[in-house]
Amino acid sequence: MLLKLETLQPTFSYKVRGALNAVLRLAESSGQNRPSLVTASAGNHGRALAHAARAAGMPLTVYAPEHAPRTKLNAIAACGADLRLCADYDEAERRAKHHGGSALYVSPYAHPDVIAGAGTVGLEILEERQDVGRIVVPIGGGGLISGVAVAAHEAGVPVTGVEVEASCPFTRSLEAGRIVEIEVKPTLADGLAGNLDPDTPTFSIVQRLVDRVVLVGEQHLRLAMAGIVTEEHLIAEGAGAAGVAAVLAGKIAPTPGPIAVVLSGANVDLGVLKEIV
Repeated sequence: MLLKLETLQPTFSYKVRGALNAVLRLAESSGQNRPSLVTASAGNHGRALAHAARAAGMPLTVYAPEHAPRTKLNAIAACGADLRLCADYDEAERRAKHHGGSALYVSPYAHPDVIAGAGTVGLEILEERQDVGRIVVPIGGGGLISGVAVAAHEAGVPVTGVEVEASCPFTRSLEAGRIVEIEVKPTLADGLAGNLDPDTPTFSIVQRLVDRVVLVGEQHLRLAMAGIVTEEHLIAEGAGAAGVAAVLAGKIAPTPGPIAVVLSGANVDLGVLKEIV
């Protein structure tokens, strides 16, 4: 098993790729008239977009769940964004999309430039290891797996997605053949929790290009997070460890080549990590 270490990015998650790509594209098209931005985030996208927006001189408002890890919320505020707390992610997304004014909404997973930026994760895996037999990717809103799947499709490498049992909108929507609303339950993988935007393009991309989607439970998330610390001396949050959890649970079929698992983020509160380890 190979690990793609997105946990070592400047904002400690892969989200910085899509955020920077979206902000750079907006900066190129707007010239000196830099727009204000608004987004919804479970934490990592908000942190990444705040990092990118500050560098580009773009004001940013972030709607986020009040129960998101403090390490994520504190980092968003520290970057100068206007942080507005909500009851859960679904409320955050609704409020961000109806923010109003002249601010441009940058979805954490449905924006084309965010998806394209996330896809560079797949490109890098394939450039470095042409022998990869499968890529395993955590799924929240589907931006990361959509970008990776587009990159991997041309190379003929299958991509498997991993959702958590507590929040599995893709699994239920794929079963139904359309996006359906689910009940979101508490999970260690807070970055994967929430319903899908009915207008997201990621669902159709996953339908067409993702080999399969598997589910993992909280116990395997805990085992994965602890194992990554003790065996690899790395930190991964619950969402970031979902791919490893799927391997530990026996949910990933063997392949002739090595399996590449994306560790998508490391932003976990210290108290949670201590308790798990």
